[in-house]
Amino acid sequence: MKQTNRIHTKKELVHPESTHEEKMLRDIFLHQISDMVFIMKVEPGPKFRYVFVNQKGLDHANLKEEHIGCLMEEVLPEETAAHLNIYYQQVLETNETVIFTDYIQVNENENRMFESRLTGINDQNAISYIVGITRDVTDLIETRQKYQSLVDHNMDTIFSVNKNGRIVSANPASMKMIGYTEEELINRSIYELIDKSGVREIFRVMSNTLSGEPQETNDCTFINKYGVKLYAQLKTVPIEINGEIQGIYVIIRDTTEQWRTNEKMNYMAMHDHLTGLWNRPALLEHLQAEITKSMIKEQEFAIFYIDLDRFKYFNDTLGHQAGDELLKQTSDRLLTLNVPYYRVYRLGGDEFVIIMPRTKKKEADRVAGNILALFHEPFNIYDQDYYLTPSIGISLFPEDGIDAESLIKNADSALIQVKEKGKGHYRFYRTEMSEAFPNYILMESHLRKAIEKNEFIMHYQPQVNLLDGNIKSFEALIRWNNRIFGFVSPAQFIPLAEETGLIISIGEWVINTVCEQLSIWRKKGFEDIRVAINISPKQLLDPNLPSAIKKALLFYNLPPSSIEIEVTEGAMEDTKNALTMLKRLKDIGLVISVDDFGTGYSSLNYLKKFPIDIIKIDQSFVKEIQVNEKDAAITKTIINLAHNLGMEVIAEGVEESDQVQFLISAQCLKAQGFYFSRPVSADEIEKNVLCV
Repeated sequence: MKQTNRIHTKKELVHPESTHEEKMLRDIFLHQISDMVFIMKVEPGPKFRYVFVNQKGLDHANLKEEHIGCLMEEVLPEETAAHLNIYYQQVLETNETVIFTDYIQVNENENRMFESRLTGINDQNAISYIVGITRDVTDLIETRQKYQSLVDHNMDTIFSVNKNGRIVSANPASMKMIGYTEEELINRSIYELIDKSGVREIFRVMSNTLSGEPQETNDCTFINKYGVKLYAQLKTVPIEINGEIQGIYVIIRDTTEQWRTNEKMNYMAMHDHLTGLWNRPALLEHLQAEITKSMIKEQEFAIFYIDLDRFKYFNDTLGHQAGDELLKQTSDRLLTLNVPYYRVYRLGGDEFVIIMPRTKKKEADRVAGNILALFHEPFNIYDQDYYLTPSIGISLFPEDGIDAESLIKNADSALIQVKEKGKGHYRFYRTEMSEAFPNYILMESHLRKAIEKNEFIMHYQPQVNLLDGNIKSFEALIRWNNRIFGFVSPAQFIPLAEETGLIISIGEWVINTVCEQLSIWRKKGFEDIRVAINISPKQLLDPNLPSAIKKALLFYNLPPSSIEIEVTEGAMEDTKNALTMLKRLKDIGLVISVDDFGTGYSSLNYLKKFPIDIIKIDQSFVKEIQVNEKDAAITKTIINLAHNLGMEVIAEGVEESDQVQFLISAQCLKAQGFYFSRPVSADEIEKNVLCV
């Protein structure tokens, strides 16, 4: 290691014939400092004679006081003297300070590094004395090496920049990240490496750092030598020397891959993996934004809820691969509408939603016609043409709702009306679809006559075995088609039936209708079918319920195991009476299931006490199991709990293939939901499910 600095000394610092005062000052100065000091007189040859050595110097060189006045080669080992002679002669040749380092063994187990600085003292334009200062730099060098190693081997880019933002030094990682060589980086402004959009933010960071405050920002984009954007996390630390900030250390972590991964995850979280369309979470987010914007601008917009007619039959007949191809082609067609600023979403299965901004009813009517027209041409699947039609339900903002949930629900209500009245066309939502009656008094009046007028209909939703695809069980769901007001939502009339006590007679009608249907299916050879009947809290307290079920089973010659009694957690809040009733039902031989599991307050307690065979996971957990870690964890826990207790488990509300795959991996045996089938009539079950 060599470093040179020119020194101009006008006055001779040391002379053998110094005055008493000079000698005293010299002794105080030279003996008190911690460095080793050697003053050598230059003699012809050249040779170098010791004229002064402080005590630390004597100890370091193994010299004694009597060696003062001797030549270097007279008192030092020959090899050491020759080594030092080279540096002393170099001072004479260059007239510059010479710096060199040596490793010296100080004891049997330790070598230490010493740095020596040789400076010539001029006398009449010639160097007559050479002052040597030697110090132990072992600890300092090790510290420097540790620091340099930290910088050189750091995987993050580290720049040292001056107050003006120009790069003073750069570690190897910086060259790998930015692509420039060290020569190209040194003295370049760091702002030249930053994307223009981020210069202001980095200038703020640098300014705050020069004020003594370390900074950090995740909003930083660099441009490498090849013009590629690099997303980075940036930290800055002030370089402070003797209390003054001289520059800044800029530490840059390349987060490009992380950014790309996050972008990919965000894309996957907001897009349907099959079609590439926006998905349900995206719909809810965008719909809320559209509501806010439309409220501010006082504009209207439309929601189109689209369902493909007979898609399940098509899917089951030709296979899921053909079904997926049909969904992709449908997506492509929906993206070709000749209208501005609309977005298309796939909610799962064959359900699509379109948001049409700045659209009034008249325009929505025209767009619905255009959507139907997209399906006039056949779909070519594997060189074969197939014709399908869509059913469309439409809701308008703000007329049909001012929140996302209401708009989606009401568009779906309109869609259901289309499906139930011929399919292949569209309907706008009307208030009477969800509020069929002006008041509860009128509804009660019609409800009391619903059975005798044969207005109730039973629909059945399949429960699919996820292991083999077999369907051997169904949930029975009652529907009311009033002769005047049309279809009435169960969410409306069931609470009223509970309140008025009509639920008992309606419940008996359901039990008898289900048993009759099971009898019909058994006579047609479908003997191993089980149907779940929902029992309300009031029914569960009816002491005549077991006898009513027994009577129906006997009349239709059915085994008790063909009937499943489905109760909610809320129905078991009256623990004593509920336990008594469930034991009576269990004694008959019926299967007992708990609906909406996980939404109550005493789940574990009643699992211990009640004779339960099946747990049904509430759809609120299933809905977001792909994106919500908590819902996924709860769902897995419920499944494991059911298995450990020897119970069957069924997942409700399954709407997407990703949910199916998750449930299969979690070892859930059965599932039901729109992904497989909506609740449909017994004829459709017989035609499309039992015949398969």
